[in-house]
Parts: sequence; structure tokens; C-alpha cells
Amino acid sequence: MSRYDTEQPERADLDGLSGPAVVMFGTNWCGHCVGAERYLGPALAEHPEVPVYAVEDGKGRRLGRSYRVKLWPTVIFLRDGEEVDRVVRPTGRAEIDQALASITGDAGA
Repeated sequence: MSRYDTEQPERADLDGLSGPAVVMFGTNWCGHCVGAERYLGPALAEHPEVPVYAVEDGKGRRLGRSYRVKLWPTVIFLRDGEEVDRVVRPTGRAEIDQALASITGDAGA
């Protein structure tokens, strides 16, 4: 799965996206983030058309603060730049699949 990138998109760029997108906040050393990969990886792989931004979060990282991220991983599901759903510290596939369905319109998820 994607490593959390230290390079961050601008919030304005994310707000200006059209269509579905996912923004994941965490760190590469976070145990919760590593544990969530077993659910996030397969769920996101089923939607290759959805861009995923895996963003390293932490002190001094403005993007995470702009989304009011408090715990890692926090996964924000966007449609046309607007937050539609969020999953914090996922413990299974169901909540991720439901959030993906909310941005892709895939009722079968």
C-alpha cells in the first residue's frame, strides 16, 4: 500500500477536485496505520479510478489541521472536493466499503 508522503497537496487543490478522491492521514511508523492497511489496501484496490493521497500528518502539518484530524489513520472521502465521509482507525472493511460507495455511487459495495 502507499506510504504516507511528506509532500502534501494544497487544501485548495483538494477542494477543487472533481469526482471522488480519498485523503489518508497518518505516518509510516504508526501502529494503527500499519494495522489498517490490511483493510484499506484491498478496498482501495477495488476502486483504481479513485485517486488516493496518502499524506504524512503531524505537528506543523497544516493539511491535517485543516481537516481537523486528531487520530491516525484518518481517511477522508471526498466527492467534488467536499468531504462526504470519514473513517478513523478502521477495524474492518465494511466501514471503508460504505464510505467508498458514498463517493463512487457504487450501491453494490
